[in-house]
Amino acid sequence: MSANIHLARPEDLEKLLTLVAAFHAEEGIEATEDHRRAAIQPLLEGIPYGAVYLIGPARAPVGYIIVTFSWSVEFGGMDGFVDELYIRPPVRGRGIASEVLIALPRTLSEAGIRALHLEVDRDNEPAQRLYARARFQPRDRYMLMSKTL
Repeated sequence: MSANIHLARPEDLEKLLTLVAAFHAEEGIEATEDHRRAAIQPLLEGIPYGAVYLIGPARAPVGYIIVTFSWSVEFGGMDGFVDELYIRPPVRGRGIASEVLIALPRTLSEAGIRALHLEVDRDNEPAQRLYARARFQPRDRYMLMSKTL
């Protein structure tokens, strides 16, 4: 299976919500359907703060990746953050996520994105290996910290 990726559109919302709900259930992320819909719909309608890409066939995607955008003085301009990456369990281990993590940064770079970041659970060694294969490197001096507003 190829990691064909395409920009999600408003008409993809229901398919995407099903995938996001599956990811959130797997990761123990508590969010209502209304919360997910409110967070994703603006991205599909062109809000400039992020983009959603469906992975696999357009009619029956096997996953998705959401990238949000910000500005970084350190990296010299616009940067991105992989907010969520999900591949359906039955098709994992086929190299799909690796293909996405190699192809998408090329596309983002062509669009002027200067760096791409992500976070990974410290105990999730398979994911760390996946990201390392895609040439993501830990930033030893830094740790992601968050404050919910």
